Amino acid sequence: MHDACMQAPKRVVIWGTGFVGKMVIPEVVAHPSFELVGVGVRNPEKVGRDVGEICGIGPVGITATDDLDALIALRPDALVHYGPTAAHAGDNLRDIGAFLRAGIDVCSTAMTPWVWPSMSLIPPTWRDPISEACAAGGASCFTTGIDPGFANDLFPMTLMGLCAEVRQVRALEILDYTNYEGDYEEEMGIGRPPEFIPLLEHSEILTMSWGATVPMMAHAVGVELDEITTTWEKWVTAKPIATAKGMVNPGEVAAIRFTINGIYRGEPRICLEHVNRVGAGAAPDWPHGTQDDVYRVVIDGSPSITQETSFRFSDGSGRDAAAAGCLATGLRALNAVPAVNDLPAGWVTALDLPLVPGYGTIR
Repeated sequence: MHDACMQAPKRVVIWGTGFVGKMVIPEVVAHPSFELVGVGVRNPEKVGRDVGEICGIGPVGITATDDLDALIALRPDALVHYGPTAAHAGDNLRDIGAFLRAGIDVCSTAMTPWVWPSMSLIPPTWRDPISEACAAGGASCFTTGIDPGFANDLFPMTLMGLCAEVRQVRALEILDYTNYEGDYEEEMGIGRPPEFIPLLEHSEILTMSWGATVPMMAHAVGVELDEITTTWEKWVTAKPIATAKGMVNPGEVAAIRFTINGIYRGEPRICLEHVNRVGAGAAPDWPHGTQDDVYRVVIDGSPSITQETSFRFSDGSGRDAAAAGCLATGLRALNAVPAVNDLPAGWVTALDLPLVPGYGTIR
């Protein structure tokens, strides 16, 4: 493609230099379709430091800041927001809302219930301020993730479009958390005694946190679910298992398996399933991928379809599959910026986006 045909780079502010942001920022710096104009952080120890040094690539001439007004004054085409999880909803509402009210579109990975903002379980205090900010600024807000996100909205719905009938669609995450350093003890109960009740074992919390794509898919294919149910299983290890976060001891939970099931006409028709273990030998009878660490879509229909997706680094960096998946998540939000800019103001979901092929990725 001749240079004259190239789209003008999108000017972006990135919020967050945590696990995802630190991987995405070096990619943006090298990307012909995006121009990094500012980076926001909340950690006082990062304020004033060169963003490149924070990310381990050497100086890039942009200083990290916690000054929202200064970032908004840059008038970027979008804020790409890799902020904290919904456990910090107040911070996310404040930061994202400020950009939206200023007329700046936001693509985010933080508040994963927002992948389908009309889900009834989302508290109005998490939804209404963003709706109002979009209206006030004439801006759009898109949230994505890997799961919840493209692994159980974009992937299964694309495949469902190849079917005449779908008797059941099931999207699975099958991951080994041995090297994962994020939170899973209180949330999922891994590394805890089996009698411990983790946060996500509560059905409403699980559905609200990780089940938003179930009603999204039902809406997409034109059905109204009878209800959404969940199941939760635990597997206890008989021997110690070493992880990046320490030891999971005998008698503690080393694997969990849960489902979120959209019930239609009395049958589970739209299902999400997680199998999360520490150690490849944990819960040996539960599903495994054909490779380690995969996302799988299984459609029982006409025709039946199975798709398995793995994320890997082949650059010799030694980064694991979980890191590759996190980078893909961050880049789904970044690459959506041009499409989100072209959409009307308001909430944006996977159903509103056109095909996002990754403009500028081949260069």
